[in-house]
Amino acid sequence: MIKVLFFGPIAAATGERDVAVAHVEGLTLGSLKEMLAAQYPEAMHLATMMAVNGEHVRDLALPLADNSEVAFMAKFSGG
Repeated sequence: MIKVLFFGPIAAATGERDVAVAHVEGLTLGSLKEMLAAQYPEAMHLATMMAVNGEHVRDLALPLADNSEVAFMAKFSGG
């Protein structure tokens, strides 16, 4: 299983803070994002930052291992 975490406006748009997704061979960060975009189209277009197992990631071709934790976050600003 892949534990998927949603933060900020993404969590608000999905109505979920986390979901579990079955791991399949060949699953990449990009294919996971596409799968979630089909389920949560209004939310995933906000996902501009991602982390895998606590590390910031930009490479959508990154393979995901079983039991990975993936976080999707929107851009934010502070002040």
